[in-house]
Amino acid sequence: MKPEMRHKLARQSFEEKIRKVGELIRLRQKIETENVSEEATLLASLDKAAAELDAGKGAPIERVRENIREWATSPKNSQKR
Repeated sequence: MKPEMRHKLARQSFEEKIRKVGELIRLRQKIETENVSEEATLLASLDKAAAELDAGKGAPIERVRENIREWATSPKNSQKR
């Protein structure tokens, strides 16, 4: 932690420090929830893709080869396809 941040924190009241700790805990929980949600979305799309492949509905390999670089760099866009 930077020295100026330590000095600022040291000057704050105990109540303010507790409030900030609470905010940090809520933020951490929110981030963990979002990560779990993103992971669940990705797993669901992989399950769907696997089912489509099993049913013979998979993407043609030529299309995959054309778009793989774009999909790798923008995973959110690839979920729309």
